[in-house]
Amino acid sequence: MKSSKILYLVFAAAMATCPFFLNAYWTDVFNNVGLYAILALSLNVILGHCGLFHMGHAAFYAIGAYTAAILNTMYGVPVLWLMPLAGILAGLFAMIVARPIIHLRGDYLLIVTIGIVEIVRIALINNVFDITGGANGIFGISRPSVFGFKISKPEHFFYLIWGFAALTIFLLMRLEHSRFGRALLYIKEDEVAAGGSGINVAHHKLVAFIIGAVWAGMCGTIYAAKMTIIAPESFSFAESVILFTIVILGGSGSIPGVILGSFLLVGLPEVFRGLAEYRMLVFGAAMVLMMIFRNQGLLPPGPKRYDVAARLQAGGAQ
Repeated sequence: MKSSKILYLVFAAAMATCPFFLNAYWTDVFNNVGLYAILALSLNVILGHCGLFHMGHAAFYAIGAYTAAILNTMYGVPVLWLMPLAGILAGLFAMIVARPIIHLRGDYLLIVTIGIVEIVRIALINNVFDITGGANGIFGISRPSVFGFKISKPEHFFYLIWGFAALTIFLLMRLEHSRFGRALLYIKEDEVAAGGSGINVAHHKLVAFIIGAVWAGMCGTIYAAKMTIIAPESFSFAESVILFTIVILGGSGSIPGVILGSFLLVGLPEVFRGLAEYRMLVFGAAMVLMMIFRNQGLLPPGPKRYDVAARLQAGGAQ
């Protein structure tokens, strides 16, 4: 068994026992870390694997959360049943807004995606179609339930959130080693060379955008069920900045790096809550030092090695 798989198993075993040793407050902190980890992993598909500078991820998160909130409060649909629908709607929105801008690169794409998240936030505040609740948001979202068991306590949400995070990690690991994942890596390293090799660059970029949006939308459903109230302020540009920073801090394209970045950026500040006046100062200094000494992130992805001969043999045998 590879060492990385052993580390994942050890991490999973340690996380499974956490609620037995943590009080309700710290369990909820770990829940928030898990939510940001899922969101950052979904952004990692776009930013880390494909190299697209995207800082509007909170827009897809918001669409998923509001989809679940509206259908649950108006029609009584169970929240967990709405996860696939919320993801599909977020993915459709991503396809609509990304298709005209997918050819943009670097800072130009970054600026446009900032505009997308602000458009969504302002639309929610202005109570689009009289169903978003305006600036007050939506209240009274019901708690999720699994086979009649109502999920209401922090430790219940811990297993729901981190179980979904485990599924996310597994699927993204499979994606990394798939033909599509390798194509994204080629596009990230050299878009022109990837296109010259026969890869449909625009198509792969768009699909990466949609995959990240779908997962963010489903995560928004869990967030809505956990909080039972959502408002536009929860999906501001600042949330997109945090997610972007987590990916860059941990290591762009690195799944373990994103998880570590989530703990450092979301969980660690709670440890120093008593030093709230100095948290941002320390954080800024740490980011400057990291850019100097670890400019590829704390846990950057290692070099990818593929057994070309084995793949050619497999292709010839078919």
